Parts: sequence; C-alpha cells; structure tokens
Amino acid sequence: MGNREQQYVIGIDLGGTKIELGIVDDEGRIYDRERLDTPVQEGPAAVEREILKNIDILRKRSGLPLSGVGIGVAGQIQWGTGLVIFAPNLQWHRFPLQANIEKALNIPTCIVNDVRAIAFGEWLYGAGKGSRDLLCVFVGTGIGGCLISNGKLMTGCSNTFGEVGHMTIDFKGPKCTCGKRGCFEAFAGGWGIAARAKEAIEKDKQGKASQCLLKLADGKLEAVTAKILMEAYRQKDPMAEMLIEEVQKALIAGFASLVNLYNPCRLIIGGGVIDGMPEMIQKIDKGIREMALQASSQSLEVRKAQLGKEVGVIGSAAAIFNKLKEKEAYE
Repeated sequence: MGNREQQYVIGIDLGGTKIELGIVDDEGRIYDRERLDTPVQEGPAAVEREILKNIDILRKRSGLPLSGVGIGVAGQIQWGTGLVIFAPNLQWHRFPLQANIEKALNIPTCIVNDVRAIAFGEWLYGAGKGSRDLLCVFVGTGIGGCLISNGKLMTGCSNTFGEVGHMTIDFKGPKCTCGKRGCFEAFAGGWGIAARAKEAIEKDKQGKASQCLLKLADGKLEAVTAKILMEAYRQKDPMAEMLIEEVQKALIAGFASLVNLYNPCRLIIGGGVIDGMPEMIQKIDKGIREMALQASSQSLEVRKAQLGKEVGVIGSAAAIFNKLKEKEAYE
C-alpha cells in the first residue's frame, strides 16, 4: 500500500425490514457495523433519523475519518441527485434522501438501487475485480442486472438500465408482475419458480407426483416456495427435477441472449436462487457456450458472485468510492 492514505466510508444496506450499516475501507474490508429494524411505518423522516443516529454511533466508536456515505435502496433512484423516486418496500415516493444526508453530514453521499450497489461491490472487490467489461445478474425473488462497460456503469436514459428480469423470453409465456407475458423472471425468478411449482401441484389431480413438495410445505399449497422446490430437488423428487430443469433452460436462454447483446468479459451471477443451487453456475456456463454466438462467448468468464451476505454494505460503500474516484478524475 506504500504511503497511500486509507479512505473510509459508511456503506448502508437499506431494506424494508432491516438497515445494515458498516464502516468500510477502500479495499472492501468492514471495520465495524450496526444493524437495526427499519421503522417503515413511522415514515421516511424517521428512517432518515435512525440512519443518521447510527452513522454517528459508528463514527464516534471508530474515531475514523469518513470520506462519504453510500446507501443501497430497493427502488427507482434518480441518477446523480439520489432522489428515491419510488421504493415499494419502504413505501417511499420522491424522497430526497441523498440531499438530506449530505446536508446533515456535509460529506459526499451516493444513493443507488440495491442491485447497482451489489454490482459495484462485486466489480471493485469481488468476482469482477480487475475487469472493465462485466455483466452482473442477480437471480432472487426477481431478476436484476447491471452492466459495466469500459469501466463505466451503464445507466440508460432514465436510470432504469439493467431491468433484465423483464426482457421477454417467450411472448406466450406466463404473466409477469409487471403485467406483460413471458418475462425472464416469470420463468426463473423466485416468485416465478414458486408459481410454476404451484401450478404443477394443482395439475396433479391424484396427488402422487406432488407428495414430496406438499410434505415439505406442511401440506399447504400457498406455502410452496422456490426454496422448498430446491429442497425437493436435492431429495431427487421427479416433479422437482422436472421443474428445476425448466428453470435451468430459462436461465440459459436468458443469459445467452444477454451475452449476445452485451458481450461482457465476465458474467457474474448471484442471488438467492443461485445461492440455493450453486451447481447451476457450471450448467449455465456450458449452456451459454452452446446457445450464444461464439464471437460473443469465446472470451467470456462465468463466475459466481463472491461477497455473500456482506454484499449490501460493501456494495453501497463501493458505490460511494466509485463516485469519489470519478470526482477526483474530473478535478
């Protein structure tokens, strides 16, 4: 490291139920942390007060100088201003969190979508480290993505770049939560996987093929989830194996299309669905080689996301570090 002065920021993963804060250095290491329940019902001002209170706790306890604050939020964020246009889990509409935090602390602040935060973390400190062209896709309840091209985050005209979960992979496919049919996440996102499993159980009139799934769900159809389907798959249940194979086909089709479109050097895949079935990464990699154009896939590396449960805090910190770095480049 030489004589380079270490920088420290606060990274915050702001969720609908929990807020996680951590002091993170510019090598992606967490030094101290706080975790608290999100007071959603008390409104955005109360959440903001709790964030500032806990930043102050971390600041005083560590005694470290802070260069900035990064916050990842599940929702639509206005690029540059950090205005939270809409965050469904928080029940927020057009709340100026970034401006408020900057005014209160007088240090640079960066609010980004939670998937962008995760991508920043993987790019700077995880599976994407050292690459300037990468695509990060996270398969959880839904499917979200983020593209770094030539060392720059792609944002799109209105900062919605990366909504890969809503690209159509079958125009006659199942209805998505967005109202369209055949979206990527309607086949391979957690909620879509659960919906397909429930449909299969309902079609099993005699109830024999779906016995394992229903047993794992305590006999309740509404309790069937993607996690339960994965558990049945691990138990080699035939219905679960059939359904997971369909999920795998959908993931390969979606990822092959994305590789053709964006030609990344690295494809980083993470999220709860992948964490539940890490062996799927190898199958997706093989499937992409078979389906995507050779010119698009010949230099591609497919990697599993590395940062795990720390990614929300580290990724939000990475977002503010990236902002500080870009600011320095223009000064």
